[in-house]
Amino acid sequence: MKTLFILNDPPYGTERCYNALRLAHALGKTDPAIEVTVFLMADAVIAARAGQKTPDGYYNIERMLKRVLGAKGQVLLCGTCMDARGLADTEMMAGARRSTMDELAASTLAADKVLVF
Repeated sequence: MKTLFILNDPPYGTERCYNALRLAHALGKTDPAIEVTVFLMADAVIAARAGQKTPDGYYNIERMLKRVLGAKGQVLLCGTCMDARGLADTEMMAGARRSTMDELAASTLAADKVLVF
């Protein structure tokens, strides 16, 4: 089964990214055959920025995205959204990659489930 998560909110300030990635991780643990794709757009593209430092005991979205990648999932970034926020590919975490609306459309059509946070 293919599951697509579309995240729109910033990585910190609300808990939508946090909760989406918790669910993505839980799905991956439940069934290794589930293919998870996380598409970050709008302020969520900041979630893939490398080198995030959070206080001890506080969740770290970069680490949570690495768990998605470690489970053979994909982390895709809206290129237009990155450009609008002045984010370069070199600032993003390893494994996450710039993407397009065309690729999001294709991922949406290929997915069995689409969850938007």
